[in-house]
Amino acid sequence: MDKLNFITEELSKLEDAGLLIRIRTIESPQGAWITVDGNKVLNLCSNNYLGFANNPKLKSASRRAIETYGVGPAAVRTIAGTTTLHKELEQKLAAFKGVESALSFQSGFCANLAVIPAIVGEGDVVFSDEINHASIIDGCRLSKAKVVRYAHCDTKDLIAKISAEKDVRRRLIITDGVFSMEGDIAPLPEIADIAEKYGAITMVDDAHGEGVLGRGGRGIVDHFNLHGKLDIEVGTMSKAFGVVGGYIAGSKRLSDYLAQKGRPFLFSSAVTSADVAACIAAVDALTSSDTLVKQLWENTAFFQEKMRHIGFNLGKTKTPITPVMIGDARTAKEFSRKLFEAGIFAQAIGYPTVPAGKARIRVMLSAAHSKEDIKRAAENFGEIGKSLGIL
Repeated sequence: MDKLNFITEELSKLEDAGLLIRIRTIESPQGAWITVDGNKVLNLCSNNYLGFANNPKLKSASRRAIETYGVGPAAVRTIAGTTTLHKELEQKLAAFKGVESALSFQSGFCANLAVIPAIVGEGDVVFSDEINHASIIDGCRLSKAKVVRYAHCDTKDLIAKISAEKDVRRRLIITDGVFSMEGDIAPLPEIADIAEKYGAITMVDDAHGEGVLGRGGRGIVDHFNLHGKLDIEVGTMSKAFGVVGGYIAGSKRLSDYLAQKGRPFLFSSAVTSADVAACIAAVDALTSSDTLVKQLWENTAFFQEKMRHIGFNLGKTKTPITPVMIGDARTAKEFSRKLFEAGIFAQAIGYPTVPAGKARIRVMLSAAHSKEDIKRAAENFGEIGKSLGIL
């Protein structure tokens, strides 16, 4: 008896539905152009917003850290894994975000898994945007709190949902800052007002806002000038910062509490010295200059204007995340395949990452792209769109 036969059946179902993910292999550093499966292609896939993933200063910082601290922490943060580098990163992140304190984690996903179950539990209610990231969804599940989903960015629905929940110990409103598949921005000022009225804790996952929104990439709270009005900010070091890791930012008592209660912090090894040092270098670079952030937005405006002129539907994006809406998952995958043949690496995104029938090519712009790169990409999108009958 094959007890794992169901796996074969499930994989076959994904294949038949056109939803089986083909994982490509990167053979070069991340950048505007990369080598994928032996082919040099224009990279429109990665979250390398500012080009930091192969930045010389970040690499140099990593090398120095390895010589000083070695390659691995060999312990969790609470036993023997906290180095002076971890503390320096947290101090600089707090200053960058304009908060009292920060606490770093292994990833943004781990940060959400640490925070949510530590803040709410049975008897509490979480109000979560219906398209929040999977890490928020999983964090909510682990908390055992009641989860009430409100319509995407719909503050009227949020008010209706939060006012309907009576006799609640704690209320927590959670939203992504920038939604990773849509590129739109949460109505954070209105959410902050609602939270104040109903006595709710507020939490924003700013994974795609850091390095993108706000002064010099300080994020969505800075973008809306809401300093002091949000309780918990969650961030990642793996997108605009170009490395890996996550963190929470807020009050000192919040970081002190999560150092005692955040299970990924307590039970998973610390981030390596090389990664932490590179993160510090990235924060230093953003603190000292906003040039790359401005270049990112120039490239974004240039590409999106060209794509809309060609006739593509880019949804409601307000950020460098550019969803080229296709609809059918099979068509989106064929579009992606043809792009790759033309030297453009842009992956199709389908269900369950996005709703069924709303498949798309998600383009991620970077400050590392040149105007010629962007022109080439738009031209190829137009040609393939016409060949597939999308335009």
